[in-house]
Amino acid sequence: MTSAELILGLVTLQRAGELAISGHNTRKLLARGAVEAAARHYPLIVAVHAAWLISLWVLGHDQPVHIVALLFYLMLQGVRIWVMWTLGSRWTTRIIVSPEQPLVSAGPYRFLSHPNYAVVAGEIAVLPLVLGLPLLAGVFTILNVAVLAIRIAAENRALAASREAMMRGAR
Repeated sequence: MTSAELILGLVTLQRAGELAISGHNTRKLLARGAVEAAARHYPLIVAVHAAWLISLWVLGHDQPVHIVALLFYLMLQGVRIWVMWTLGSRWTTRIIVSPEQPLVSAGPYRFLSHPNYAVVAGEIAVLPLVLGLPLLAGVFTILNVAVLAIRIAAENRALAASREAMMRGAR
């Protein structure tokens, strides 16, 4: 097993684990009355992320590892954990909103309105660089920017509607 395969294996396991956590949290949130917003774009996000990971396996499994880029990628994982910890059972890969719950403003949300997407953007760009694949980093960064533009706009609309519903309920 190469170092690149070890890294890719760990990232693949991480992503699978995160999908399991997301599914669990999504089911719990929906059971408590939360609703999913803008689900139609979700398959596009899944497709971009799956294509990114598959491309890394195909093109990068035998590449040398660039340590500086790997260290930066590992720092991004620290921020990812911080985001997930801050959101707790509200963390999902989908847009799930509940008018009864206020927006999270702790942790990294004190600094950015969408820190998870900043982490994902960094990961999509940096992991290919860990494996010396700058063209792959560029292609998937562009694809990710396109899907995040759709995603962030949809999430902002859903959160604004949820805040409005919360405000109406408080009157």
